[in-house]
This record gives sequence, structure tokens and C-alpha cells, in this order.
Amino acid sequence: MTRKPTQGAPRVIILKTGTTYPPIREQFGDFDAWFIRGLPDTLDLSVVDVTTQPLPGHPADWQGVVITGSPAMVSERPDWSENTAAWVRQAVESGVPVLGVCYGHQLLAHALGGEVGYHPEGRETGTHEVTLSDNASSDPLFSQLPRRFDAQLTHKQSVLRLPPEAILLGRSDFEPHQAFRVGPNAWGVQFHPEFTAPIMSAYLDVQQPELAQEGFDVSALKARVQSAPEASSVLTLFSGQVHSHWLG
Repeated sequence: MTRKPTQGAPRVIILKTGTTYPPIREQFGDFDAWFIRGLPDTLDLSVVDVTTQPLPGHPADWQGVVITGSPAMVSERPDWSENTAAWVRQAVESGVPVLGVCYGHQLLAHALGGEVGYHPEGRETGTHEVTLSDNASSDPLFSQLPRRFDAQLTHKQSVLRLPPEAILLGRSDFEPHQAFRVGPNAWGVQFHPEFTAPIMSAYLDVQQPELAQEGFDVSALKARVQSAPEASSVLTLFSGQVHSHWLG
């Protein structure tokens, strides 16, 4: 059943699945603030921290769902994460538009029968190019993006196997599953559309000791950081999908 608006704006819940490094939080705010900044003001946004708070009612109470990144690991399956996965699966089954980002991307895949674990080659971090698949040309979101675009990334775990009914939309040289869709309204993106270039640079600063130990050329990673407006536009495009679904 399609919800018809009477007043206001479509209600979107941001499922916050963790918190960023303290130095980054002090300078830029936390994950939810970045999404609130990046999503258009035509949405009525609410936030629930699913690591400490109850899940926000029934998924059908919302016109859209956004799932943030997290320092947690999906494969460790903490109770809050597994409960959220079940809630997200219900949201997808109910037809509610869903956008999962990084941890959210992995959680969405896990919830729908995919496999998540540590990438066999380690970490991906910094600004990297995403290449869209042929399937993206007919996707409601990704058909509006160029075939190749830069995106901000930082993750150790990946979607190792997509859910059975998933449509692959994008990859990078390192990561074969950068973006996918399941059904008409559920998207996962491994990259971070909510990151700005300064936030990405701040991540590399915090991660620098570990990156050096892992053999990365940190100076080269920092020099490569740049704005990624096409990746960030995914938030606006998802908002358009929420409105289209809301209006029926």
C-alpha cells in the first residue's frame, strides 16, 4: 500500500551503527551529522543509534531507511547488528527504500543472504575510482552517474558474495562489489557518499600508523584525496527515489 502525503515531508530514519574516531568526531561531528548534511532538506530525518537504542518501530512506519558506516564488523554478529539486519530485511520485503553505506552496505548484503568478511587483500582507504557495470544504465540511481567516478573509501571487510537476487552496479580495482541493488528499492554502496575530502584526509591522518605498518604509501594516498561530487550525489538521488515511492 502506497503512502499518500497529507503534509510535511517523507520520513527517513538514519540507523546509526557506531561512531567515528574521537579526533574526527571533535572536528567534523559523527556519522549521522554527515548524512544529515548530505541528504536534501526535503526529507524529515530522524536518527536512532541501533547499538544502544531500540529499533524504530516497524519499517513500514518510514518512507526511507539509511544505514551508516561503523567501526564494528558485520561478521562478528553482535546482537544489535543481527537484530538490525532482521529489521532491514523486513524493510526490504515491505518495499521501503533502503540505502546501506559501508557497514550498512555489508549489513544489507548479510541480511539478504550474502556473505561478508575480511577482504583477502586487506584494507581499502582513500579516494579511488568506481566503475559502473552495464546493469547501472537501467538503475534508478546509478543510471544518472558517469561510468567512472571518484569516491571516498575506508573499510577492511567487504561483501564477499552478493545476495542471491542482487544486481551488481559497480566495482573498483580492489573491490568487486562497490554497489548493488536488490529489488526495486534497496541499494548498498561500499563507498562513502557522506564523506567530504577533509573527512577523508582526517581518516588517513588517524590511520597513518596502521597504514604504514600495512605497507601503504601514506603520502600518495593523501595526495590522491579529492572531492567526489558524483559519489556524494547518491544521497540526493536516493532522496528522489524516496519521494517517488512516497508519492506512488
